[in-house]
Amino acid sequence: MRNNFLTLVIMLLSLAASSCTSDSEAGEQPENNKNTTYKNPVIQASLPDPTIIKAADGYFYLYATEDIHNTPILRSNDLLNWKVLGTAFTDETRPNWEPNGGIWAPDINYINGKYVLYYSLSVWGGGNTCGIGIATATNPAGPFTDNGKLFRSNEIGVHNSIDPFYIEDGGKKYLFWGSFFGIYSVELADDGLSMKPATTKKVAGTAFEASYIHKKGNYYYLFASVGSCCEGANSSYKTVVGRSENLFGPYVNKAGKPMMENAYEVLIQGNNQFVGTGHNSEIISDEAGNDWMLYHSYIRSTPDKGRVLVMDQVHWVNGWPEITGQSPSFENSVPVF
Repeated sequence: MRNNFLTLVIMLLSLAASSCTSDSEAGEQPENNKNTTYKNPVIQASLPDPTIIKAADGYFYLYATEDIHNTPILRSNDLLNWKVLGTAFTDETRPNWEPNGGIWAPDINYINGKYVLYYSLSVWGGGNTCGIGIATATNPAGPFTDNGKLFRSNEIGVHNSIDPFYIEDGGKKYLFWGSFFGIYSVELADDGLSMKPATTKKVAGTAFEASYIHKKGNYYYLFASVGSCCEGANSSYKTVVGRSENLFGPYVNKAGKPMMENAYEVLIQGNNQFVGTGHNSEIISDEAGNDWMLYHSYIRSTPDKGRVLVMDQVHWVNGWPEITGQSPSFENSVPVF
């Protein structure tokens, strides 16, 4: 799902050119100069399919589909001001088990003392041979060492096997994935680097991709994206959700209709400024207990910028997540850090 390489090169030049300066000069906001509001997009450059982690050093690290070659890594202390650190791979270390494949939709995690980056490797239209691989590092800024593929679509029997998401539950480790041919899960070994045999399960229908599961209270919430992701101002992408009392479902909407039959609740959809709102990150809580979600979207008036980085607060109403107005905010109060 690569889009607009030049846009990210421009961002890299404008943000990372200050790599020899202090963090505040490079875009990470100093403690004594915080605004009370921010405006979307957070970054006006293409960062599709964001994934985020708070590392042991207290910083947030963000990774995205490679509009800049070899997968960008950015760092922030407030979710708003981001510094480009570099890329997860170099041309010499990038995965090559799918020739000419792009690195899409990474998912960052901390497992057993290592930063583990699950990634999709695919060419556009290569749903039969694409798959999911694993890379590891001791530092969230890299360098990452590629461990190779976990599986290909034609090996695991799930067409278009991309968009990985890792979760731990009940002392076990799982990977969820899928793109418009069902959302599936598989149990992983304790190190997270291999699969346990005969553990594949289908958990949602064929309308969805970009799955993410968040546990809150008694429920698991399955976030996903539906529609077309990558058609500029004509994109129909939107973020949806269902919930279940079990990790593997059944996930249902508010009316009790199952996501296995492609039912859902809309969380985020376009408005007069943004369109193609989808592939959300992990939910991050600030120091006041507010929940925040990053995702990508096109700007309607300038879709050539690519899928820019947008952020909104997630409110919990009667046991369901909501974004105010079901669409991206133009201006919002800043997270509390």
